[in-house]
Amino acid sequence: MRTRQTPRRLADLLDGGSLYRVYRGQILSRQDILDIATVGSGPGARCEVTLSEDVIRTLPTPRRAFQGWRYLAAADAPPDLETAGLANDAPPDLVKRLRELGAW
Repeated sequence: MRTRQTPRRLADLLDGGSLYRVYRGQILSRQDILDIATVGSGPGARCEVTLSEDVIRTLPTPRRAFQGWRYLAAADAPPDLETAGLANDAPPDLVKRLRELGAW
C-alpha cells in the first residue's frame, strides 16, 4: 500500500501494528503491518507499507472513514472474529446486526 505521509509513530506500527479497513462506516478487517519504508525524496516522496497477505476479519465496529494515519489503542481496536468466538465464515451482515442488537 502506498500513501503520502510516513507515520510519526513508526516504531509502534512495526511492533505488532495492523492496518484496519473501514467499509461503509464499519471496521471489518485488518492486515498486519510487516514493514514501512519512505520511497523517494522531496515532494515526490511516498510511504510504502508492506502488509501481510492474510486479511483478518474483525467484529464490525462503527468508525467514520478517515484520511491519513490513525492510531488505535488496544482497548479501541476491534477484536478478531475468531478471537470473539465467531467463525470467520459468518456473514458480515449477520455479525453487524448481532453487534447492533447487543447480542455479541
